[in-house]
This record gives sequence, C-alpha cells and structure tokens, in this order.
Amino acid sequence: MDKKKNISMAVIKRLPKYHRYLLELLKNDVDRISSKELSEKIGFTASQIRQDLNCFGDFGQQGYGYNVRQLYGEIRAILGLDKHYNAVIVGAGNIGQAIANYSNFKNLGFELSGIFDANPKLLGMKIRDVEIQDIDNLGAFLHKNHIDIGILCVPKVNAQKICDELIVGGVKGIWNFAPIDLVAPEDVIIENVHLSESLLTLVYLLNESQK
Repeated sequence: MDKKKNISMAVIKRLPKYHRYLLELLKNDVDRISSKELSEKIGFTASQIRQDLNCFGDFGQQGYGYNVRQLYGEIRAILGLDKHYNAVIVGAGNIGQAIANYSNFKNLGFELSGIFDANPKLLGMKIRDVEIQDIDNLGAFLHKNHIDIGILCVPKVNAQKICDELIVGGVKGIWNFAPIDLVAPEDVIIENVHLSESLLTLVYLLNESQK
C-alpha cells in the first residue's frame, strides 16, 4: 500500500488511456500484446508503459507480453471500476444534461441516482429516467441515500455552497465543472474540469505550433 501512495499523479492520469486502448484491443479480439506494440497504439514509449504498470504489479511476461484481458481487468481494478458508485448531478443546464445523457456512464459502474436544479422550468423533466428535482431537496436526498460522487455543474457563485452541502451529506468525491477552486476537507477528493483553462491551453499550443 505504501508503494501505491507514492505513485505520481502523472501515472494516475495515464491509467484511463490504458483502460480505453485495452478495451479497444479486446473488442478487436487481441489476446496478447507487447509493450512495444502497445506503445505504437497508445503513443507512450514502451519503457514508459513498463514503468507505469510496474508501479502496480508485475503484469507482463518476457517473450510473451501482456495478456490483454487480464491487464484490462487489472487496470479496471486499479481505477476502482470493479466497484459501484452512486452519483448525483447538481445543475441541469447544458453541461449537466450532457453528462446525464452520457451513454457510457452506467457501463463504467456509475449509477445516476439524482439530478437537482433551481430552475422551476426544469423540475419534473426526466433524463434517462432520472427526474430533475428541486435543489432544495438535495440535503434530504443525500441524508436518505448513500451518494459517493457529486457532479457540480452550477454557476461559480453557488459552487462552494453546494460543495459544502454535498460534503455534509457524506459525499467524498466531487467532479467540479464550476470555474472555481473549491475548499474541502482533506478526505474529500475534488477533480476540477475547468473548460476555459483547457481551451486556453489549446489556444496557446496552437499559436506556439505556428511560430
């Protein structure tokens, strides 16, 4: 366990890409693959792949490579996708609705348990059979249901207040789409998705490539 605690965030952020490419290999009936072959598909060097995977265990065999199905299962377990997670979306605007409509959400082990919004025009609407509820009901809903992940798609001005309410309700993971850095206790994990920052990074790299 101590070894895993020291794994860098850079390695962790590469795991979803391994998961995605290994799933594609499975769909194409590929049984085994070498680190060199995997590097050609995924874009990481063979050395990087071996180093990353060695952080979690010894999955490959010299002269054989990796058993794709086994490695895929191991990556799923490392990512925690062998478990089930209950999630709520707070904010049923464009981003919230897009996430609620994401077809692969359930396949990855996430159950959308509730959607909440303050806009009376949206209340009662259903997205994938989940009814949009009044945000005033959020606290009571969290109290009655075990929710692992809160997906925050509200305006910046309301984000910290809703974050605090999610935490009081026992939520330990927050996927934050609001353009604000939230304050939370150390035992609450926050993953920020700042769309504007991502776009500005793209623009910078686009301009640098044209110099």
